[in-house]
Amino acid sequence: MIVRAGVAQIGAVPFDAAASVSKTEHWIARAGAAGCRIVVFPEAVIAGYPKGCDFDITIGRRTERGREEFRRYFEEASIAVPGPETERLGQAAALAQTYVVAGVIERDLGTLYCTAIFIGADGSFLGRHRKLMPTAGERLLWGFGDGSTMPVFATPAGNIGAVICWENYMPMLRTAMYGKGIQIYCAPTADDRETWLPTIRHIALEGRCFVLSACQRVTRGEYPSDYRCLITDDPQALLMRGGSAIIDPLGRVLAGPRFDEELLLTADLDLEEIARAKFDFDAVGHYARPDIFSLQVDESAKDPVRWVSKLK
Repeated sequence: MIVRAGVAQIGAVPFDAAASVSKTEHWIARAGAAGCRIVVFPEAVIAGYPKGCDFDITIGRRTERGREEFRRYFEEASIAVPGPETERLGQAAALAQTYVVAGVIERDLGTLYCTAIFIGADGSFLGRHRKLMPTAGERLLWGFGDGSTMPVFATPAGNIGAVICWENYMPMLRTAMYGKGIQIYCAPTADDRETWLPTIRHIALEGRCFVLSACQRVTRGEYPSDYRCLITDDPQALLMRGGSAIIDPLGRVLAGPRFDEELLLTADLDLEEIARAKFDFDAVGHYARPDIFSLQVDESAKDPVRWVSKLK
């Protein structure tokens, strides 16, 4: 079966969730017009990856300025999942008749999560994946996901799942996704370095799956003028330069990587290539050696702590 896939290499409208949703709707429509049955958007496309901001955190100390920066990010850049914004994206997906995977900043109670959402070609909200392990300074900003949001969805376009940015360096997470039968491995990311392409090529080879990697292309000038960025204040400077790509199950590059421009990458995925690739390697099948190795995955939800007073 041939599935046309798209990767939308676009920037968020940072700190403007409504505008970011509108921009994403436009590119969903473009993907539908190009015949895509699935389209993947970058990490934090709604509503901005806070690159260059440290939220004024040092070990053992927070500041009023940093608290205000977090409040602004929380209120202006994040969305509820599901919620009104995901409903709008669902309507766009239904009109385009395409599955959508997009990186969003999710708020739940008082915590933010870096999340990938999944929307069906009929517009239905399928589910989400919360990043399990935020990287470096991200840990000061985002909560940690748990095993309850590690889905792989069986769809007419293939088995679709997502792993976000440097989660892709977690061998056990990758193995869990392979064990769920992932065929279209979506990798929303903020990594635009030259080392990212060999990473996703390795994953495609290891998992014998198609990898769709999406990174933003966004300039400093697209952030608010009063955004405190420690990298640069040059409005023309690229804070993320893209590098999105589509890889086949033998590690061959089908599209990309492309840099320094917003665009829609497309490729026709022959899902029969997955079986051909597993002829000589299957990481969770005949190469798994279950007599030596095993992987235990806790997929239960970890609800917030609830204190209960007991009367004596």
